[in-house]
Amino acid sequence: MEALEYLGPMKWTAIEIAVPVVVLAILFWRSGMVRYIPNDRLGILEKLWSFRGSVSDGFIALNREAGYQPEVVRGGLHFFMPFQYSMHRANLVTIPQGQIGYVFARDGKPLPPTQTLASNTDADDFQDVRGFLEKGGQKGPQRKILREGTYAINLAQFIVLTAQSIYAVNLSSSEQNLFSNMSSMISERGGFEPVVIHNAEDMIGIVTIHDGPALPDGEIIAPTVANDPSDPNFHNNFQDPEKFLKAGGYRGRQLQVLADGSYFLNRIFATVELVEKTIIDVGTVGVVVSYNGRHGTDISGQAYRHGELVEIGARGVWSTPLLPGKYAFNTYAGNIITVPTTNFVLKWTKEQFGEHRLDENLSEVSLITKDAFEPVLPLSVVVHIDYMKAPLVVQRFGDIKRLVEQTLDPMVSAYFKNIAQTKTLIQLLQERSDIQRKSGEEMREKFNSYSLELQEVLIGTPRAANGQNSIEQILIQLRERQIAVEKVETYKLQERAATQERTLREKEALAEQQAKITTSALTIEISENEGKAQLARTRQEAETIQVTAKAEAEKVRVAGQGEADMIKAVALADAERIKATGFAEAEKVRAIGLAEAEATEKKVAAFGGPDYQLNSQVLMRFAEAIENGRLPLVPQIQIGANGGEKGAANGLVEMMLSMLVADRVGRQNLPDAIPEPVEEE
Repeated sequence: MEALEYLGPMKWTAIEIAVPVVVLAILFWRSGMVRYIPNDRLGILEKLWSFRGSVSDGFIALNREAGYQPEVVRGGLHFFMPFQYSMHRANLVTIPQGQIGYVFARDGKPLPPTQTLASNTDADDFQDVRGFLEKGGQKGPQRKILREGTYAINLAQFIVLTAQSIYAVNLSSSEQNLFSNMSSMISERGGFEPVVIHNAEDMIGIVTIHDGPALPDGEIIAPTVANDPSDPNFHNNFQDPEKFLKAGGYRGRQLQVLADGSYFLNRIFATVELVEKTIIDVGTVGVVVSYNGRHGTDISGQAYRHGELVEIGARGVWSTPLLPGKYAFNTYAGNIITVPTTNFVLKWTKEQFGEHRLDENLSEVSLITKDAFEPVLPLSVVVHIDYMKAPLVVQRFGDIKRLVEQTLDPMVSAYFKNIAQTKTLIQLLQERSDIQRKSGEEMREKFNSYSLELQEVLIGTPRAANGQNSIEQILIQLRERQIAVEKVETYKLQERAATQERTLREKEALAEQQAKITTSALTIEISENEGKAQLARTRQEAETIQVTAKAEAEKVRVAGQGEADMIKAVALADAERIKATGFAEAEKVRAIGLAEAEATEKKVAAFGGPDYQLNSQVLMRFAEAIENGRLPLVPQIQIGANGGEKGAANGLVEMMLSMLVADRVGRQNLPDAIPEPVEEE
């Protein structure tokens, strides 16, 4: 007691208390008894020791041996046996929207020599390591890819490659380099993003598969498999590798292509090459030469011996061409030869060629004429190909350009060389139209034998080859000759024009006097008509007087006879007196009428008779017309019956005077007296 009392109460300082606590905490922490994992991370357990020993086969300890454990530790506070476990904290695997993640397994069954990627037919859950390994999962790069999302994956067993990072528990620097190279390879292929084919770009995707059985001998394109959605192995455009291989798909370039859309493809399993769609323009057709398919039956017929035509889908030249449009055609599985179906022109000229460029290697045809000139002849040929005969042409010649250069060029050139040998240079120039027409008719049959339709042959002007001028000399002489001929024709026309001008002047002068002549003729005709009217009036007056006299005499006689009968009873004397009076009056009337008629006749006779009287009046009117119109008595231009001679005496005035003189002379031969009228009793 004394000793205890001597010691007294024990006093602990803060340092003395803290040191043991820290030591215990360190021991507690280092022992791994308690571990805290955040909820956005996970823990990968590595067992340091175990009574079961170490892993004898594989990489993951499935039976609680020492090594990496298959299960992961999620967020929270966890307690473990001290100094038995090592905890590796890791992030959750996150795949961003629209991207792809690739998985590499460290443990599992080894891949066979013929297999490129690990199969995920059964072992397809990368978050269940135990289940993956127990189901026969294979080590190495996996066929299955990770789509968008967050995954709690044991990164000791699986390495996940994304565009942003590599998720893994690093074991060695060499392994880290391996995964880095793999990530670079995938990135070069654009494998972290889906294959996107836009409609506006008119592109298609040619797929090459890098896993699966090899193609049979003789095949270069893998056939299409399980492309029908109703097929249980429908792989949806290579997006499900397991179903593709189960359906019998082969590795290598595939016949099936990717059209417009987005495709999430494992780029280690399948690579995609974008190529342009095949566009068949309007006015053309596409003849398909297929490198793939079954061996078809020749349907070209016995008469066609230049090759075989097969049905669509068979290997060879398809008998039915592709019409204008867009086609998702795999250009590795075949070739499409474009054949124009509209009229196209082939130009045998060095400087010009058509848009189709089929004639870019053609030049003018060199000729040798009959007279030893050597011109070159430019020409054009219009050709048409029936769209249904396009496969025949392709099968026979390979393509249209080869047809033009190896067949049409030598044939057309030889034809015109033969024509030139039968013509002189001048004939070749002057008979161009006939040669063109004849060549079209004769060459049409030859073109038909090649399944072509010749529409037109157009010949240009022959010209001298480079360094020659002999043809130009001939042309100069021809031009000079033509100029001389034209001059002769010009002089003839000028002479004819001068003669015509003189005639025109004469007719113009005659036309100027024609109005005056017409006026004079009308005046003469009017005077003549007035004379005839006057003569008719005079005769009418004479006849009127005679008739009146006779009527009066008859009246008196009848009246006297009546009176005589009335007064006969009265007195005979009075009757005799009245009778005498009546006869006297009658004699008086007759005498007066005869006197007036005789006076008129004498008057007319004194003027030369009726015709003379008429002529006299006409001359009087004619004189008045000349006086009023101020016409010259002698015309400036005289027109006669003797061709216009100067001595002709047939003027209008002289003609009228001649008529009067002739009439006067004729009347002197007529009886002088007019017979007296017979007296009526």
